[in-house]
Amino acid sequence: MSTRIKVLPHAEICPQGAEFEATVGMSICDNLLKHDIDIEHACEKVCACTTCHVIVRAGYDSLDGPEEKEEDMLDRAWGLEPQSRLSCQAKVAGTDLVIEIPKYSINHAKE
Repeated sequence: MSTRIKVLPHAEICPQGAEFEATVGMSICDNLLKHDIDIEHACEKVCACTTCHVIVRAGYDSLDGPEEKEEDMLDRAWGLEPQSRLSCQAKVAGTDLVIEIPKYSINHAKE
């Protein structure tokens, strides 16, 4: 059985939206990058920034809960919601996911 990730449209990163077969056990971020969805990851996926912040619109409960370091970083994310995760930390399980990439990210290097 395959697990799919559906990415809702994002004006810059994924204007048409996307849907693809995900690799279970791989982070959401790495799955997005593998499928040419160029989500920011300024800290190189070490849970030290919030540029890869996503909102998991469906399938959130299938993910392992965030660790304290991730929760601390998420507190700084733009547009934080109860289903927010750092995509570099959230590993895909066996459930389909619907992901929204927030309109903005806080990337000091970009400003």
